[in-house]
Amino acid sequence: RKKELKLVVTFHTTADAMAMEKACKEQNVPGRIIPVQELFPQDADWRGAALEEREEIAAMMKKAGIEEEDMHECMV
Repeated sequence: RKKELKLVVTFHTTADAMAMEKACKEQNVPGRIIPVQELFPQDADWRGAALEEREEIAAMMKKAGIEEEDMHECMV
């Protein structure tokens, strides 16, 4: 699979990453949980779609009460 520049959201806990996955499925927002311990030391992360969807994803997370640790632009 060809690597592409994507938005990666990191969380303080695995439970937060799982809440993100649930909220994304409910809102039809693309993305999935991925293990990236070799890139970041967090327990779980979520890889989103295109970088231009950053604001939409941030708004969805705020509405769902999900707090990210950080948002990164990464080749994944």
